Amino acid sequence: MPDIRAVVFDAYGTLFDVHSVATACREVTSDPEALSREWRAKQLEYTWLRSLMGRYEDFWEITRAALRFALRRLKLSATEAQMDRVMSAYLSLGAFPEVRETLQRLHPRFTTAILSNGSPRMLQAAVEGSSMAPYLHHVLSVDACQTYKPDPVVYALAPKALGLAKESIAFVSSNSFDVIGAKAFGFRVVWCNRVGAPLDELGFTPDITVARLDEIPAALRLR
Repeated sequence: MPDIRAVVFDAYGTLFDVHSVATACREVTSDPEALSREWRAKQLEYTWLRSLMGRYEDFWEITRAALRFALRRLKLSATEAQMDRVMSAYLSLGAFPEVRETLQRLHPRFTTAILSNGSPRMLQAAVEGSSMAPYLHHVLSVDACQTYKPDPVVYALAPKALGLAKESIAFVSSNSFDVIGAKAFGFRVVWCNRVGAPLDELGFTPDITVARLDEIPAALRLR
């Protein structure tokens, strides 16, 4: 991808392992992986529904509502205190093991940033907790435009904040819907397809597909 000047990352599922919350989920279920999967699926669904309805609510509140639903769906009970402790896992999500090395390699040559559905507080906690802050020039939240991905106004936050043309930005995500939304907007797109998932059939394809983030420097011909 020639003429790339910035690399912008999705956060949840791309830099941070959303299913690292399974450890906290053990407090309320003997099958924490099932709760984590149901929670994540409903979290994303609520962002899409709220965007379509024009009823924005920040990601922390959406995440809590999704947890409540997931608990009911799986017929689990939890006190408010237990829910608070499970929710707190989103403030200390584990980063994928190759993230720091990847950011270290990209940071000197490219403007690096996060563009995420996360609320500013959630993103700040996750970034600081994973020691990524020195390798990021910007951390951008959809809270600035009050809607969620894949709305084009979300992706437009990055060119504006970075002062760059969208064609000079490589956007990286592990989420198929996000990859397609970013490509439709006009970014050059890298799909980090860790699990070999099929791409959604919506008529857009990524420029590059990698299995791990640490393949990106070579894909960008960074020596």
